[in-house]
Amino acid sequence: MGDDSLNDAKEKMIKQHLIPRGIKNERVLAAFKKVPREEFVPPEIEAEAYQDRPLPIGEGQTISQPYIVAEMIQALEPTPGDKILEIGTGSGYAAAVLAEIVETVYGVERHQSLVDEAQTRLTRLNYDNVKLEVGDGTIGWAENAPYDGILVSAAAPEIPNSLVEQLVKGGYLVIPIGTKNIQQLYQIKKIEDDKITKKELGRVRFVPLLGEKGW
Repeated sequence: MGDDSLNDAKEKMIKQHLIPRGIKNERVLAAFKKVPREEFVPPEIEAEAYQDRPLPIGEGQTISQPYIVAEMIQALEPTPGDKILEIGTGSGYAAAVLAEIVETVYGVERHQSLVDEAQTRLTRLNYDNVKLEVGDGTIGWAENAPYDGILVSAAAPEIPNSLVEQLVKGGYLVIPIGTKNIQQLYQIKKIEDDKITKKELGRVRFVPLLGEKGW
């Protein structure tokens, strides 16, 4: 597809699939307008980049549908000075969207091949405020904690305490919780070290979060 067609598809995605379904945060919408989603999918499916559905990216993983990415990022309530941890970086698309909004994004991904490909994309697109590592996302990235927000792009059987511990007070954890087949997306706010609040955002289906504190 040509640049004009891709831009038209991006505008259609935002107007038909994001705004009417409750994505109102202006920073989030502006970031979606800037990030070229086609750069984060395999070349052979570039024409499908702005369809509102998940797409395969290799290693049995997917890039989530645009609406879900937008909903999760909006639920983090991100601001320009924030430091965000993303678990399950995959193609790097959500990290790029976040990087348009916040100061620094740290990403953890289990698969070396996906980290290498994501880093190449992010570097090419000048997202130098994203730092990636290969690791067990269920235990977070304690070295750079605390975080203003943590986004988890894989489903856990329960809330990993290790991630809550790495949040600042008042910070948000957005994570799918449930079985391997169907989950509820939650916005979790850390009130105190031993107190959180939970808000249900809707039913979702993600790949399982693998690791010490996951499946």
